[in-house]
Amino acid sequence: MTESVHLIEALDARVERRNDRRDFFKNALGAAAITAAGATALSMSSAAAAQSVSEADILNFALNLEYLEAQFYSYAAYGTGLDNALLTGTGQQGAVRGGRRVNFTDPIVAQYAREIAQDEIAHVRFLRTALGTSAVSQPVIDVSVSPTSAFSVAAQAAGLVPAGTAFDPYATDEAFLLGAFIFEDVGVTAYKGAARFLSTPATLEAAAGLLAVEAYHAAIVRTTLYGKGIDTPSLRTSADAISRARDSLDGGGANTTIFGANDIDQGISSYQATPINLSATQAAVTVSNIVPLDADGVAYSRSASQVLNIVYLNGGAASAGGFYPSGMNGNIRTSVAAG
Repeated sequence: MTESVHLIEALDARVERRNDRRDFFKNALGAAAITAAGATALSMSSAAAAQSVSEADILNFALNLEYLEAQFYSYAAYGTGLDNALLTGTGQQGAVRGGRRVNFTDPIVAQYAREIAQDEIAHVRFLRTALGTSAVSQPVIDVSVSPTSAFSVAAQAAGLVPAGTAFDPYATDEAFLLGAFIFEDVGVTAYKGAARFLSTPATLEAAAGLLAVEAYHAAIVRTTLYGKGIDTPSLRTSADAISRARDSLDGGGANTTIFGANDIDQGISSYQATPINLSATQAAVTVSNIVPLDADGVAYSRSASQVLNIVYLNGGAASAGGFYPSGMNGNIRTSVAAG
């Protein structure tokens, strides 16, 4: 691999990142953003919030997320969604919008897709069994392809495609990986953020196991994108743009990373100054950032509200939108405006 592959074409623009971040979704969402005026928001970010939800509420929140992941991966890997027997429960059951099989050209990516699909389907079964009659049904889920679909709105806001243009996560291996990256890291931070509100040993053990599997999934998506991005740098920059878009929605946090203050999200690339003086302007070398960590090497947490901000594609107070057009089922379904 030549040195030029590893050199970016411009100086690292990290200092401008937070200023630009808030604008990512303004034009893309417009009037389509659904607000929840007067609704009670459960952010699970304080002791008071913890007292207002039960462990069953938290597991049902996780089940909503697993429905989304399982349906996306099942369609991408096999061309079919989950059996209806896995979708029933309390609350209004909704259909899946869109979804189709990816015509994979890389057999390794195809194998990853099938393995992850099976894992996510198993997660749905496990949580439904754990919850019993308390399990919520699958809400309406949007994994479709159109200029106004959730994938497209997210991709437009991140700059992957022009405004008003469809993004098809089923078109190619690379598009599939970018589509998965849009929400793959979110599950990891969601499970970690919920851990502090779980007290039953069996529930804690189960959540830790689910978190570990989701982290493996996120890592393989990040690693594969970075590896393919060596020959196709746009894959790296696209993944990094998706990370910035996610951060624009959740409001960040108190963490400080190489990507700037208040980030709780990281792309798959980091940039380091290179001692090689290629020109009068200092260049930077791109290195992998497979694991998003804080300064202590610890994975980030998101509150339920921050997770909802991302999957609803709305940084404001919302009870529906994005990948869940009618909202999630269960007691944790409304976000507050990102700080």
